[in-house]
Amino acid sequence: MLEIRNLYKNFGNNEVLQGINVSFEEAGIFAVLGPNSSGKTTLIKSILGIVIPQKGEILINEENVIGKWEYRNRIGYLPQIARFPENLKVNELLRLIKDIRGSKTSEQELIELFELAPFLNKRLGNLSGGTRQKVNIVQAFMYDNPIVFLDEPTAGLDPVSLIRFKEMLYDKKRDGKLILITTHIMSLVEEMADELVFLLEGKIHYRGQPSDMKKSYGAKDLERAIANMLRGEFKIEPNGHTQIDSKTHLTD
Repeated sequence: MLEIRNLYKNFGNNEVLQGINVSFEEAGIFAVLGPNSSGKTTLIKSILGIVIPQKGEILINEENVIGKWEYRNRIGYLPQIARFPENLKVNELLRLIKDIRGSKTSEQELIELFELAPFLNKRLGNLSGGTRQKVNIVQAFMYDNPIVFLDEPTAGLDPVSLIRFKEMLYDKKRDGKLILITTHIMSLVEEMADELVFLLEGKIHYRGQPSDMKKSYGAKDLERAIANMLRGEFKIEPNGHTQIDSKTHLTD
């Protein structure tokens, strides 16, 4: 479904992506994690066509999409910060998106799910952060895209909306969607992600299930497991022995 081969991206002398190889062949929910400056945002922007890598391939359904644009119609994207035109009303924004991408949408179901009907005639600049995030979710899922990228998707959501959002993601997964999430909320990753991909200094340092990472790094929760990994404290091998990880190993 989505494959990255030998992807490199530099900004001047700053090597942001250094030979990324990763594939997502099945539907599911995958978390793309990493500390600041790890390369995860550049990786996502490269897949979206916002950033052009110097080297490598990005394949969607076995087609290299670098330098093309039509494939974007098969991708939904929820940015971390919804920079909508402040003067537009919610219904005007949704109409604008449909004028650009096409009118066959399911936004009415999403409007009902997140109880946005009372806000459709309100200007985006007058909405609360949580309501803007609901609008952000609607625009990301209003088309039946096989691939969806979500950047900090739960920011500002109230508890009821958060539950509905999680249930929606499970439904999308059952429908065969590939959902990639970047987030700093590790409880969300533990609860929902089938696998996580952890980037460090432009390389993939770890890939696996959240539960396996916790076992490998002797931690009760994912935050502590990642902290142990980054500090290079220890790793528990399958035979039960403890291996000390050096900091050099983390930056190779």
